[in-house]
Amino acid sequence: MDERSAAKWYVAHTYSGYENKVKANIEATVLSRGMESVIIEVFVPMYEVEETKAGKRTTSMKKIFPGYVLVKMVMTDESWFVVRNTRGVTGFVGPASKPVPLTLEELRHLGIAPPDGSAVEEEIMPVIDLRVGERVLVIEGPFKDLEGFIEELQLDKRKLKVNISIFGRETPVELGFADIEKIS
Repeated sequence: MDERSAAKWYVAHTYSGYENKVKANIEATVLSRGMESVIIEVFVPMYEVEETKAGKRTTSMKKIFPGYVLVKMVMTDESWFVVRNTRGVTGFVGPASKPVPLTLEELRHLGIAPPDGSAVEEEIMPVIDLRVGERVLVIEGPFKDLEGFIEELQLDKRKLKVNISIFGRETPVELGFADIEKIS
């Protein structure tokens, strides 16, 4: 059996803000010690956030789990030691710091391919600061400059339904997240 096929995903706890440094340090140690067959991958899960600030749309990457790094590795005394003693790592997630691998369901939820190599569709859910019933201003499209109230949020489609007053009648229209701005 190939040693790499025994690798599982584990979660290491880090100091907040040190996730990328921990990732780089583990990868450097793996290369310098020739441990590529034991510590396969180090991953900091991120997601894309679209925000509108002062009328400008920006896109940035945010950490899904601040303070945590995922490590795909074969659990041996040496691999445990390397990860556990990396500067910025406070321990593994598990009872009494005993590393517990992520389950297949947890891996699927994170969009990580399962051990059998079959693809998992990665679904990045948008993070928005909107709620049903809130008042918004349409900033793009044919309804630009009209105000309305959010009737429904469709996160999976990145759309929402907004009730807008058109010719004195409340009319539901479907808009994209980027087409509206929250009114404070």
